[in-house]
Amino acid sequence: MIVLLVSIHVKHESLDAFLQATIENATNSRREPGVARFDVIQQSDDPTRFLLCEVYRDAAAQAAHRETPHYNAWAAKTVDMFAEPRTRQIYRNVDPPDSEW
Repeated sequence: MIVLLVSIHVKHESLDAFLQATIENATNSRREPGVARFDVIQQSDDPTRFLLCEVYRDAAAQAAHRETPHYNAWAAKTVDMFAEPRTRQIYRNVDPPDSEW
């Protein structure tokens, strides 16, 4: 499993549009066969900050996600919504074992 954590800070005036675009992308992403999880998490004390937790079964699934129409639509819609560049970290799964996902 590949665990990708994406930190996003959006402009306050873009909050509603960002949520709509991101939930649409996440909903479609969870339908991809190589996606084990795709969570959208909003910071409690600052609603303009988000964490996307994306779990892919392998590198091919992660690459395939970036080629989907819903990801490309999300990227186009949100390009001007960020208050600062998004950051990402890639992790590997430790526990539970991949077979339990």
